[in-house]
Amino acid sequence: MTAACMPSSPSPVLAAALIVRNEVRSIARCLESVRPWVDRMVVLDTGSSDDTIALARRCGAEVHQAAWPHDFSAARNRVLDLTDADWNLVIDADEWIVSGGALLRSWCLGPARLGTICQHSASDAAPSPVAGAPLPSSRNWVTRLLPREVRYRGRVHEQAVSALPRERIELHLGHDGYLETQLAPKRERNRPLLLLELREKPDNPYILFQLGKEAEARDQHAKAAALYARAFARTPPHANWRHELLIGYLHCLGRSGRADAGLEIAEREMPHWSHSPDFFFVLGNLLLERAIADPGQAVHHWLPLACAGWERCLKIGERPDLEGSIQGRGSHLARYNLELVRSQIALLAR
Repeated sequence: MTAACMPSSPSPVLAAALIVRNEVRSIARCLESVRPWVDRMVVLDTGSSDDTIALARRCGAEVHQAAWPHDFSAARNRVLDLTDADWNLVIDADEWIVSGGALLRSWCLGPARLGTICQHSASDAAPSPVAGAPLPSSRNWVTRLLPREVRYRGRVHEQAVSALPRERIELHLGHDGYLETQLAPKRERNRPLLLLELREKPDNPYILFQLGKEAEARDQHAKAAALYARAFARTPPHANWRHELLIGYLHCLGRSGRADAGLEIAEREMPHWSHSPDFFFVLGNLLLERAIADPGQAVHHWLPLACAGWERCLKIGERPDLEGSIQGRGSHLARYNLELVRSQIALLAR
C-alpha cells in the first residue's frame, strides 16, 4: 500500500466531563459554550431534583446518574471513567468558555501533558467602588485539560495527580459560582469535607489555605489569618497557590487589626513579589490601616507610603498570569485608592 493510500490516524477524542446537581440555572450556558469544541459531553448527575438532567440531554449531553459520594474526587473520577476519551476537559456547570475553545484541537494533537486554564471568578461580596466598573474577578490557573489516564485526589478542592508536566493553554472560563446568591450551598457542602480532610492531614498547607478562604468569605478575618499563618509556614516556595495565600494572609491581618504584623511579613516577602500588583495593592491597604491607627504620622509618613504602593500597582499593570490575581488591582482599583487618599492628604495638609 502506498503512503498516499495509508489510512490517516484517527484524531484524538476530546470529551467535556461534568459532575452536576441542581444546575438548571447554568447548565445550558455551560454546555452550549463547550459543544462546538468537543466530540462529546458527558454529565454525571449526583441527585438533581430540578430539570438539570432533561436540560442537559436537550443540549446534547450524555447523562449518567449516581448517588453523591461526599467526595469530589470520587465523582470526578467516575465521570472520567464514563467519558472513555483520549482527552478530557473538566468543567463545572457554573463555568463557561469565554475564549480559546479553538485551541483545544491542536492541543490534543500534542504530547501528553496537563493543561492549566484560566478561570475568571466574579464576586459581588466586595463590589468595585469605581462607578461603571465590572464586578471584581479573581483569576486562577486550574488544571482542567487531562489525558485519558489522569485522575483526581482529595475530597474537596480536588487536584489532578500526575507526574506529567503542566502547561498553560490560553483557554479562559467565566465562573459565577462565587456570587453571593450561589455561595451558601457550597459553604455548607465544602466546609465539612475540608474539616474531615484536615483531621486526616492536620498539617496539609493546601487544606489549611482552603479553610482560610472559607473563613475569609464569611468575614471571619482573625480566624482566616490564623489558618493562613499555619498554611504559609508550611507552603513550599514553588507552590502555585503561594501568591494567593500571601495576599489573603496580609489582607486578613489588616482587617483584623494586625497591620503591623502584616507589614513585617510584607517587608520579608517584598523581594519575591516585585512583579505583583496584588501584593502592592494590599501593602497600600496595610499602610492605610496604619495611618488610621497613628493619625499623628498619617499625612507625612503612612499615607504617602500607601500612595507609593498603589502607584507601584499602576506601574506594574494587570497581571492575569499570577494565581489568584484580582482584576483592577493593577488599574482602576489602585487608581481609585490613590486619588481618594491624595485628596484626603490635600485636605488634611491645609
